[in-house]
Amino acid sequence: MKVAIGSDHAGYTLKETLRIWLTEAGHQVTDVGTFNEERCDYPHFGAVVGRAVAKGEVEAGVVVCGSGQGICIAANKVHGVRGGVIRSNTDAEMTRRHNNANVASFGEQYTDSATAIDALHVFLTTPFDGGRHQARIEMLARLDETNGESEV
Repeated sequence: MKVAIGSDHAGYTLKETLRIWLTEAGHQVTDVGTFNEERCDYPHFGAVVGRAVAKGEVEAGVVVCGSGQGICIAANKVHGVRGGVIRSNTDAEMTRRHNNANVASFGEQYTDSATAIDALHVFLTTPFDGGRHQARIEMLARLDETNGESEV
């Protein structure tokens, strides 16, 4: 699977751990940065990963910051991105099964490496359930297309 990954300085260490795991697991990884622990701003990296997902350059995105929240918000600003903060295997499973999420967001300050690796594996291998959830994904797409102005 093609996966884009990015982080700010507060998520750099976990991003590196996840990047190495992804590569060793046979995924094609596009690392958009950051490439060190020097202070930087998460919106840039969330947006770059989000654009790669939305354009179809990759099949999934992974973003990491201190909490996982800010960079997830940044990625979700990109039309077509459905990202969720992942702190457990259950989070990973449900964001895929019910929300067809295409970006997994992790918080280095809240999720240890082993949990993040396990949850990312679940995220990447869990299929979307479709069915009754498909209509909701279509509603989200309409909100994207109308900048939140449409009735869902």
